[in-house]
Amino acid sequence: MNPSVTVPRWLLLSRPDCHLCEAFEAELREHLGVQPFLLDAADVDERGEWRMRYGTRIPVLLDEQGRVLAEGIFDSAAFERNLRR
Repeated sequence: MNPSVTVPRWLLLSRPDCHLCEAFEAELREHLGVQPFLLDAADVDERGEWRMRYGTRIPVLLDEQGRVLAEGIFDSAAFERNLRR
């Protein structure tokens, strides 16, 4: 990988044993294919702020600025639109 290329880093908020969250991640990975990215995962209940804001919306994918890129059932078109905003 070219060191001058910035690799996006995203945060996936979910809960343990969340099958929707697992499917979301699999679809995200399939959509991106070989495109490099870093994906951190966290339990939405780890922080009160996350739980209050996103607890009923998981899975939620956030960019490094905390903007929602995708949530619920993965929608590749919405994800791509949110990446460009």
